[in-house]
Amino acid sequence: MKYTTIQTNTALIAKALSHPVRIQILEILNSQSCCYSGDMAELLPIARSTLSQHLKELKKAGLIQGEILPPKIKYCINRQRWLEARKLMESFFNNKIETKNCNV
Repeated sequence: MKYTTIQTNTALIAKALSHPVRIQILEILNSQSCCYSGDMAELLPIARSTLSQHLKELKKAGLIQGEILPPKIKYCINRQRWLEARKLMESFFNNKIETKNCNV
């Protein structure tokens, strides 16, 4: 089965938002211009390796971007992609759901 670009992008965003730690990371980044991964590790109750995996998922979706400043990595929200994600999710949730008889 082939999926549309909109379906694929919506699923990518939904997956990135599917874990409470990722939501917390986005809230941290949204409350300031940028944040170093080491500083986030001190704010979150997870191992650095776990944080790295969550940051990877958010980057994969394009919601955040990172800048390597050895030995640190600075992250911030990708504002353009954030707006695109918002439009995708609004469009998805604004689709009319037909009311049909369902025997559930």
